Amino acid sequence: MPEKFDSHLPFFSRRRLLVLFLTALFAGLSGLIVHLARATSYLSDDPEACMNCHVMSPQYASWQRGSHARVAHCNDCHVPHDNFIRHYFFKASDGLRHATVFTLRLEPQVIRIKSAGMKVVQENCIRCHRPLVDQTELMQMSPVMFTSLAPTPVSDKKCWDCHLETPHGRVNSLASFPLARVPRLKPALP
Repeated sequence: MPEKFDSHLPFFSRRRLLVLFLTALFAGLSGLIVHLARATSYLSDDPEACMNCHVMSPQYASWQRGSHARVAHCNDCHVPHDNFIRHYFFKASDGLRHATVFTLRLEPQVIRIKSAGMKVVQENCIRCHRPLVDQTELMQMSPVMFTSLAPTPVSDKKCWDCHLETPHGRVNSLASFPLARVPRLKPALP
């Protein structure tokens, strides 16, 4: 009995062509999604990569106006720097979480740092400010001075317990920085 598809290609070749077409379609759609999401920008240390999502505008604006803008970028504080593998694993896992939250529209009105991020930021504060941290720990060991100023050891505190507004200030919304100039989102399509 003849097939309805009267083709000169044998069945095996049609299946191979279909698989090839579906693979090409999947690869093309994946490439488009990577392009539209600006996924490759996250491989850099450019602070504007954090601005791919509009909800990061207050954080970007407050960082830009703060004291750290001249010496540190987002990744200098928010990504581990102790080894290459941990650096990129953290960056990938945190980025995947961000992408999922923003894609599913689950972002909160006010962004708060997660516990894993707190640990990394604390490590990086100490990494950059090591001489100051060492000096502060020595001052706390003096029984005569500083006992009333620091009743608990520095290791029990987070840097932002005292330096609450560094480097982002009080960020509740972009209304906190009404005159801030933040980069506009670039159009996804040319």
